Amino acid sequence: QVQLVESGGGLVQPGGSLRLSCAASGSIYVIYGMGWYRQARGKERELVATTTSGPSTNYADSVKGRFTISRDNAKNTVYLEMNSLKPEDTAVYYCNADIEAVLVGRKNYWGQGTQVTVSS
Repeated sequence: QVQLVESGGGLVQPGGSLRLSCAASGSIYVIYGMGWYRQARGKERELVATTTSGPSTNYADSVKGRFTISRDNAKNTVYLEMNSLKPEDTAVYYCNADIEAVLVGRKNYWGQGTQVTVSS
């Protein structure tokens, strides 16, 4: 059984920084793409940043230059470094991963979400 567990959310003032982590566990063969999405209250879930198993990354225009996605393949973990946070970054942040696992094959997984609140 594969699980994605996020951590690192919280309350931060505008202009501040947070680092989110998402660790994948279970009987994993291969992790392909990993990424972060967010959903603000009353809005649809949107892409924040994604990364492949290689160096390729992709960012939403709204976070380019402020957020950085990185990945530790040895730890099956993806990170999201968030700087210069704005109130409009307030949302529940979800980890997403494309994983091939034992007896399951290749599936897409979501974490449980972690709340990020940017407020003074």
